[in-house]
Amino acid sequence: MKKIFLSALISGLLTGCNTSEKLGTPPQIADVNSVGCLIANDFYAVHFSAYLKPTENNNDREALLTPYCQELPSEGRVFFAADLIDRDIRQTPIGIRVIEIKKTGNNLTDFKEIRELNKVEPKIYSKGVVEAQADLDKKGDYALILSIGGEEAVSDEDKLKITFHVGTSPFAWFKEKQKWIIDSVAKLF
Repeated sequence: MKKIFLSALISGLLTGCNTSEKLGTPPQIADVNSVGCLIANDFYAVHFSAYLKPTENNNDREALLTPYCQELPSEGRVFFAADLIDRDIRQTPIGIRVIEIKKTGNNLTDFKEIRELNKVEPKIYSKGVVEAQADLDKKGDYALILSIGGEEAVSDEDKLKITFHVGTSPFAWFKEKQKWIIDSVAKLF
């Protein structure tokens, strides 16, 4: 009985708390067959990964190959990769922008652009991997915007907006509290 209670409690804590809806971000789905996470809107989907260049003090290969999704631990040079799931758009020009944003509401589109950090002119990514990089010089909220169709992507439907946060997660306190509760309950059994 105690094991059933503990399993139910842990399961409820881990699955019942979906913070992504509160952040207004697109679905973030862990996929064991890929690196990063699945990001989608109504029309397009990509496997998104961000890689943070190690600092001079931490210049090891493992740190360079650690993928992040929508929460990067610190500022620095970031390399972005978006694997195109839909093979049809591999023959469509895609433009890329990396911008700093300020959220103005709970929806993905509820943000104000602060500044542009990088812009890659539209081109065809026939191998299916869209790549960009940017120097993120401070903690905060950012977005990588893929304009499918290049210069002709004028509507929001043609833009895949991938928001991400640099620095301490706004929900880090909650994750720590979850861990403390689980550890405390486990000690009871």
